[in-house]
Amino acid sequence: MATKTQFYHISLTLLFCTAMWAFQVTSRTLQDASMHERHEEWMIRHGRVYKDPQEREKRFRIFKENVNYIEAFNNAANKPYKLAVNQFADLTNEEFIAPRNRFKGHMCSSITRTTSFKYENVTAVPSTVDWRQKGAVTPVKDQGQCGKCFTIYLPHQIQMIEYLTINLPCNVGCCWAFSAVAATEGIHKLSTGKLISLSEQELVDCDIKGVDQGCAGGLMDDAFKFIIQNHGLNTEANYPYKGVDGKCNAKAETVDAATITGYEDVPVNNENALEKAVANQPVSVAIDASGSDFQFYKSGVFTGSCGTELDHGVTAVGYGVSDDGRKYWLVKNSWGTEWGEEGYIRMQRAVAAKEGLCGIAMMASYPTA
Repeated sequence: MATKTQFYHISLTLLFCTAMWAFQVTSRTLQDASMHERHEEWMIRHGRVYKDPQEREKRFRIFKENVNYIEAFNNAANKPYKLAVNQFADLTNEEFIAPRNRFKGHMCSSITRTTSFKYENVTAVPSTVDWRQKGAVTPVKDQGQCGKCFTIYLPHQIQMIEYLTINLPCNVGCCWAFSAVAATEGIHKLSTGKLISLSEQELVDCDIKGVDQGCAGGLMDDAFKFIIQNHGLNTEANYPYKGVDGKCNAKAETVDAATITGYEDVPVNNENALEKAVANQPVSVAIDASGSDFQFYKSGVFTGSCGTELDHGVTAVGYGVSDDGRKYWLVKNSWGTEWGEEGYIRMQRAVAAKEGLCGIAMMASYPTA
């Protein structure tokens, strides 16, 4: 009798385990099916087409991992910012970093910084500033694809080979041009009363005799030097952005819609000095934008982990204090309006590190008119 009872219990246990295994398999299958549907919808929305089924499956796995990370982060609810699935959701963080952020931060140590700082003696600044509200900021732009590239995926390495293409995003390094142009647009508005959208493409095509090399990267200070030497920039309408390195249009280059007379560097590693500058005009800043949280940032005050390996040029267009009392910088990016808060990010201000969050106080500069 005991043997029959034991057999019965063992059978029930095996049946239960089998049922649980089947349930888990079914659950995973349904989850994958749901994730496949989400990936399909995402591909349609972003016009993504892969070269073959193997690439598609690889991208799906990355998409799934990113979605799971984003949802787990948001569900934890332990940070003052949120993440979201955006146009970068089928890229690993390594792929996201390698071709996109081409600010030449590695050259910072060899750059001669200006010594003058016109706002040094400013003693009082507003508690909040938003240059958008004062009409000194053009709509968010999208640096998009900047150059033709073919991506070879090697262990721990990505190599870019020009002139071959596959349908993967290749938003390469024109960030420096967008940052410098935004700052120039701002000072032109403040000095003339006219807000004009200026040409990043002119910098990409024509500012190539020094450090700046179009889609291969550049520095905002060198962009300012070019604008001064060139006696200005054309409008975006007359010299539109193409997202590729092109031949300098000499005729369009001679038409100057706005110019600057000089530029100054903000004292290094000094958020108070940066605040003085931003209180008076939009300022070009360099940051470390390499983290996954930056890749998928959606809203809130960004406090996420990041280093000081400056790799991305953006523009500080204000600062303020959030509803929960957290100080922030208001930063304009160049990745379109789907990323972040309609193209902007609020980054924590007045942090303990002298470099500022993500190195925002390490290499800031602004044009003068």
